[in-house]
Amino acid sequence: MFNFLFNFSNIVPSKKYNFRMKNNFLALCVLLSLSVSVFAEDPSPILTAVPSLSIAPDARAGGMGDVGAATSPDVNSQFWNPAKYVFMESDAGGSFSYTPWLRKLVGDIDLMYLSGYWKLDQRQAVSGSLRYFSLGQIDLFGEDSYPAGTSHPNEYALDASYSRLFSEKFSGAVTMRFIYSDLGNGIATEEMTPGWTVAADIAAYYKTPISVQNTDGNLALGLNISNIGGKISYDNFSSSNFIPTNMRLGASFDYPIDTYNKLSVSADVNKLLVPTQSSAKLQSDINYYNNLSPITGIFQSFSDAPGGFKEEMQEIMWSVGAEYAYNNQFFVRGGYYNESQYKGNRKYFTAGAGFKLNVFQLDAGYVISTSQSNPLDQTLRFTLSFDLFGLKTLVQ
Repeated sequence: MFNFLFNFSNIVPSKKYNFRMKNNFLALCVLLSLSVSVFAEDPSPILTAVPSLSIAPDARAGGMGDVGAATSPDVNSQFWNPAKYVFMESDAGGSFSYTPWLRKLVGDIDLMYLSGYWKLDQRQAVSGSLRYFSLGQIDLFGEDSYPAGTSHPNEYALDASYSRLFSEKFSGAVTMRFIYSDLGNGIATEEMTPGWTVAADIAAYYKTPISVQNTDGNLALGLNISNIGGKISYDNFSSSNFIPTNMRLGASFDYPIDTYNKLSVSADVNKLLVPTQSSAKLQSDINYYNNLSPITGIFQSFSDAPGGFKEEMQEIMWSVGAEYAYNNQFFVRGGYYNESQYKGNRKYFTAGAGFKLNVFQLDAGYVISTSQSNPLDQTLRFTLSFDLFGLKTLVQ
């Protein structure tokens, strides 16, 4: 049985619309809560607005257990750690990723993601991305059960980053992001309005050679604190909700087996820097939650779990992944992602593969859930990447 933790009646007045419980509406509840799983005991997940910001967009990381803070730089580093771009070998690149989301529930929820970068010189780079998340079509019905139109909820985010190399081994980046969420697209009501806000990311990346059995590999460490920004409201600021501010720490080791074969192993840990709604203070005073500033919420998120230190540790998600590359043209990937059963219960293996030909690369990632009845099971991602300078050379 699924746990739908978002009360949609708080947004859309029940006097005006009745929703038939069709697949699309169920999926909408799932996405808004970002917590659809089987719980062994009473759950207390951390809920946020615009949960689509937390969905891994690209197939490479999606095939490696959703790791990316410290993996080798690629064109999709914008989501994982934009500080990696200054270490890219190519001067410019772009990619398009597509994810048919929650296909076990519905057939028209999709995530599309565009990303790209441009190295200004050997020490600086600019990058950006556009994320568009469509929640499909929701059929609306009035009190008399007559059709009252349709809704097409959607969310998108547009961001830009600047990254700089501070030494031969260390780089940093800052990102600015505009976020827009329209959950009532097609619903005509004064009580429900589109929400928007702005946010920022702070990222760092460290890479150093390391020798293992007389072979030079690379050890990398990464940090990305994302979505540090204002809260978002869907009711003309009568209430407000936190966006998914997240801290991601990662480590990765690349080991060249020989001239043609290379193996990399990576791991990430994540924690949402958002207050726990089940804490006693937030449960007793809803105005306190609405008035709580994002910065205060970040610091409070480390110590407000009702279960104390034990529950704080349950809020940490971790993932591991590996990638095998042959001649930097053929790639095989695998990984595992783990989230506590009390905080969302997303537990799944991933598998992926990639093929690079000249200036193009095609990657695919697949999710194999280990949680019973998890709708993330069988999620498939695709990413097409290209080297802009190489493409220019081919055209000329």
